[in-house]
Amino acid sequence: MARTPEELVRLKQEYVIPCIKHYYEKPMNLVSGSMQYLKDSEGKEYLDFFAGILSVNSGHSNPEINAAVHAQVEKLQHVSTCYLIEPMIEFAQQLAEITPGELQKSFFCNSGTEAIDTALLTAKLHTGCEEVIALRHSYHGRSHVAIGVSGQKPWRPPVATMGNVHFAHNAYCYRCAFGLTYPSCEMRCARDLEELLQTTTSGRIAAFIAEPIQGVGGFVTPPPEYFPIIYDIVRRYGGVAISDEVQTGWGRTGENLFGIQHWNVEPDMMVFAKGLANGFAAGAFVAKKEVADAYTGPNISTFGGNPITMAAAIANVDYIRKNDLAGNAERMGKVLWDGMQELQEKHLVIGEVRGKGLMIGVELVRDRTSKEPAPEETARVMEICKDNGVLVGRGGLVGNVLRLTPPLVVDATDVQRALTTLDQAFESVEKSMTPA
Repeated sequence: MARTPEELVRLKQEYVIPCIKHYYEKPMNLVSGSMQYLKDSEGKEYLDFFAGILSVNSGHSNPEINAAVHAQVEKLQHVSTCYLIEPMIEFAQQLAEITPGELQKSFFCNSGTEAIDTALLTAKLHTGCEEVIALRHSYHGRSHVAIGVSGQKPWRPPVATMGNVHFAHNAYCYRCAFGLTYPSCEMRCARDLEELLQTTTSGRIAAFIAEPIQGVGGFVTPPPEYFPIIYDIVRRYGGVAISDEVQTGWGRTGENLFGIQHWNVEPDMMVFAKGLANGFAAGAFVAKKEVADAYTGPNISTFGGNPITMAAAIANVDYIRKNDLAGNAERMGKVLWDGMQELQEKHLVIGEVRGKGLMIGVELVRDRTSKEPAPEETARVMEICKDNGVLVGRGGLVGNVLRLTPPLVVDATDVQRALTTLDQAFESVEKSMTPA
């Protein structure tokens, strides 16, 4: 019999490190899932509009993916990369075939954090340089190195992290650091990178790393000119362009399999996790041959590329492509986008709606003129949605951005249910914001 949420909270406080937080004033104990739905220990069902932090793109406990995993468990569970792992090599070949440009050679591990670490190391070995460019408002993981390239105070503990990192401006048009307005700004945020390189670096860099759409940062979505300008500058200064697709990959942003494809540029490396194996613990990067060949090792990932997670990844990517989940993300994303535009006209608490496909951010503000962030109201909206059976996420530097990211299997009925629930939540929150 499942434990009660109250009992789990008490045990967590006693036995789990305090940096591990949970959502909600009254958290629930989730015990089962089926595609876009979850159930808690009390039998209540939820429409999941966060997908395990953008991980179960193909749905919770997807029967086709589970069948592939079960079959692999019966044959072989683990041997490590000291030996040939056929599913890993097969999937590496598949990655080379479906990723854009000349990406060819892969490294497999257990998480996005590990993949980021090794990708940066590989870029440094390839270039012979130490300096890395990351973006403000970025988030790339929880390790010493990944924290070092994450441009958000809340995720950076007050101790030294990886050095030789310089933070460029992101394309946060809603809160432009230069006080300009797109498109008359002429992409000042992107062009500023050259001055950053000339004044804060040696003039040669190892890598530029960025999420196509910043996940934890609040789904900041650059204009179409941003990455072409950035990539051109990065390559003129010798850097490797790394696209962090941990959250944007595998159909999430609609139309394409990978987020960076919306900007018509070809990265030198791409990093994956989360949706890679539909929630199984898998991370990876794929790189151009000349970049990957710089890392001759030795290296090992004991559990990376293991037969079970690779079976899940192969089945997951097959399911995504066979069922055109990227296309469904495009179609359902438009339904969600159009619905949120209507809600923005109705509710003054909504400052901006942004994103692509089924990766939609909703920034909440206390006042549209001043754009004062509304983190407490955001938390309240989440709480109300949960009580009404819809789970959403949050992000942004101060936690005032709702993250709407359901499994890519949702239909129009699901999207409309989420919109109705959000409408009610916004209305309730706005009443509490109105002076008596």
